[in-house]
Amino acid sequence: MDSLVPVRGKALPGLDEFSASLDHSAVPAVWVTSRTRLQMDDPRRKNGHTHPFIGEGGCAVFLPEDYFHLRPEKTLRLGRFTSMPVAQPQPAAQEALASLAEDTGVEVVPLRSLSPRELAQNSGLPARDAEMARQRDFDELFFFAGASDADIARFVAEAKLRKLSLSQHGVLWSLAVGASLQKCIRDLTKLYDRALRYHAVVLGVATANEARDLFPCCERNILLANQEVPASHNTGHAEELADGVGNGRVDEDAGEIVRDDANEPLANATPQTHKPAKDPALGHYSLTIPLRAPETWEQLLETVGSRSYK
Repeated sequence: MDSLVPVRGKALPGLDEFSASLDHSAVPAVWVTSRTRLQMDDPRRKNGHTHPFIGEGGCAVFLPEDYFHLRPEKTLRLGRFTSMPVAQPQPAAQEALASLAEDTGVEVVPLRSLSPRELAQNSGLPARDAEMARQRDFDELFFFAGASDADIARFVAEAKLRKLSLSQHGVLWSLAVGASLQKCIRDLTKLYDRALRYHAVVLGVATANEARDLFPCCERNILLANQEVPASHNTGHAEELADGVGNGRVDEDAGEIVRDDANEPLANATPQTHKPAKDPALGHYSLTIPLRAPETWEQLLETVGSRSYK
């Protein structure tokens, strides 16, 4: 959701009405973000989001109070949320980062080590937002200090050998021990299936920046097109959608998973014919919808509610 709901400024116009329409039709929307639970308080409140979300780039699923009557197998209480942790909680990432930096000889600067002024300068966020950004439950934010491309490549290679999860967010990086967006989605899907007593389609909705990690984890996918998406992505006669699941973390932006749980299609939904497409970088997706067009959310609602899409 990071590309749709910026840290500063307003969310993409129409998102709040879209969320309300999904709620009215009993279709849960699970937000996926690289942000912390503290950072998600304000956007969730402003957009009326009352469903679970996946935070810190696939580190954990955060469940609102009493959302499920069924208790998950493994939980960790964090503030107002019951979390389903996938990554190891702090200080695991903090210690892993320190060990990795020492063993590779690559100098890194964790955000938690900065003064409030330095934190605001390096994050580009206002003081309050910057402080919330570095209060992590699972992953560790940092940046490289004077490292060459070769140094960073060596650092990344060693992290992979140690099975640590690394993600780049512009000049900032994050490290987690055991993060997996795939496992977060799988564990949450099991809860929904148990509560609903049937399996509902997991529909991924993402921009091109988000799709690389989100789409392999979902059964059906919709690409929200922006200026970075080539025109060739809008059409295609590729093979049928794959239901395979990949291993990946969320990059700088994050997407949205729509649990298509409604027994009936959304109001005024019109069945459409979709031509699946496959892109080497993005993977499989069934439909492209313009991201900032007036009809974006209306078309997305029609697609979610269409029986022909399911």
